[in-house]
Amino acid sequence: MTTDQDSQAPVAVKDNRIDVDDNDAEDELHKLLLPNLDELPVSPPSAMEFNFVTYFAPDFMKPEHDQYIYRHANGLCVVGLAAGHVAFKDEGGITAVDFNVGKSNRSEIKVIGKRKRNAQQFESNTALCKVCTNNAFYIVR
Repeated sequence: MTTDQDSQAPVAVKDNRIDVDDNDAEDELHKLLLPNLDELPVSPPSAMEFNFVTYFAPDFMKPEHDQYIYRHANGLCVVGLAAGHVAFKDEGGITAVDFNVGKSNRSEIKVIGKRKRNAQQFESNTALCKVCTNNAFYIVR
């Protein structure tokens, strides 16, 4: 047996391989399997945090028209208005959401099957819906 100068642990040389003492391997395995309780979060991540990647989309052309996007690994995107959006600040709040924009009613679109047939492809400027308040309406793109 010889000693390794870096770790000062006894090592054995077998078949041109150096085997470190079994205690070091067990300690390393123990650290991997049992996490330090001080480093764990107070509560587990929510389903939204675990399954979706969150993006924030500020609108530089229209102030206070910001949106958020939750994107799932399968390609599904959930689009919503950010908490600081003007629609939430209007008197009376949001009164209605109208999906009948443009040539088609977005609420009547039904996708079918594994390949999501009949799904619409959207561009960055495609209108998704109209959010109505008592005083105005806002087009969500």
